[in-house]
Amino acid sequence: MPLLTATGLSHSYGKFQVLSSLDMTLEPGEITVLEGPNGSGKSTLLQCLSGVLSPTTGEIRINGYDLQADEPEAKRALAFAPDVPRFYTELTAWEHLRFLANIHGAGAGFETRSEALLREFGLWEARDVLPHHFSRGMSLKLGLLCALIRPFRVLLLDEPTSALDLESSQLLVHRLIEVRKNGAAVMLSTHDPDLKAGLADRVLLMREGHLHAA
Repeated sequence: MPLLTATGLSHSYGKFQVLSSLDMTLEPGEITVLEGPNGSGKSTLLQCLSGVLSPTTGEIRINGYDLQADEPEAKRALAFAPDVPRFYTELTAWEHLRFLANIHGAGAGFETRSEALLREFGLWEARDVLPHHFSRGMSLKLGLLCALIRPFRVLLLDEPTSALDLESSQLLVHRLIEVRKNGAAVMLSTHDPDLKAGLADRVLLMREGHLHAA
């Protein structure tokens, strides 16, 4: 059974149609790479699949739940890291992770898991810093950790290595391989050929709002 299914999905900004009646699935234990030129609709697709944007038409089901009709149940199984993360202005990096772990019922063992992630991605020394002081790369790392700290069945990532150094990109690859082994479905957009070569079980190409098998 697919962990994510989109049927007849479209999205328009006014008269400009960005997505055109897409059908797609994400399978357990599979990493799907989404590629395509800038402006082709990749980010809009990921935002619709994550519930950030409401589709103009179509249905999205996550872990069997309708993303609109059963939003709380669907989103319990979904984690999304956008290309430009947004953070609470009054919470430190550590507090962001604790807050997200707690609201998703993953508070048990939080300190150990959080410290391991922060150390692995080089943010341990900045754990008590407010994220608006972070560089672009540090912000992107924290956005990824906010997704990884909580349980999920479906993981969506928009340009996850766009501001990461080589070491951090390699760490993310290893993490995503573990996520795949644990049976989750992953979809990520990227322009990085090395990331695609190292991870992709399937590649989808977005052009002018349409998806094609690459």
